[in-house]
Amino acid sequence: MNYLNRVGIWGDRHHPKWLDYIRIILGLFLCYKAITFLIDMSYLVSIMRAGINKDMSAFMVVFFGQFIVIVTLLSGIFLIFGIHTRLISAIQIVILIGAIIILNRSGAINTSELLLTLVTLVLLVCFLVIGNGPLSYSRMFREEDKAYRDAHNPQVH
Repeated sequence: MNYLNRVGIWGDRHHPKWLDYIRIILGLFLCYKAITFLIDMSYLVSIMRAGINKDMSAFMVVFFGQFIVIVTLLSGIFLIFGIHTRLISAIQIVILIGAIIILNRSGAINTSELLLTLVTLVLLVCFLVIGNGPLSYSRMFREEDKAYRDAHNPQVH
């Protein structure tokens, strides 16, 4: 069994319910950030324009900005419900590392934004390791499927 499988199994066994509330709050926060960037897309585009290669066309900057907003909004929704938490966390980690790099290059970063981004990054790494938890859509249906299979299994135990 490889290392990632062992980490996943450990995370599934050692997941207190209070961490699910933090996952839900993190998902709500990601939705909030996505909506605020969607409302003020010019702010996001100006930061990206300052931090990315100056030769990139305005269309591509807006396209990447909209792509990041949509992915962040969907990621927040998926985290709220606990669907594919590890995959979503990995995707958001890449986006946040890119955001830190762009913010540093543009000079638009302040201490509070950096601190908030780092806390979000640490929480995403935590959920990358521990996964969904007991209050998740995936876990709920996995247990219902198991109960259904056990009830309708013709084999005698």
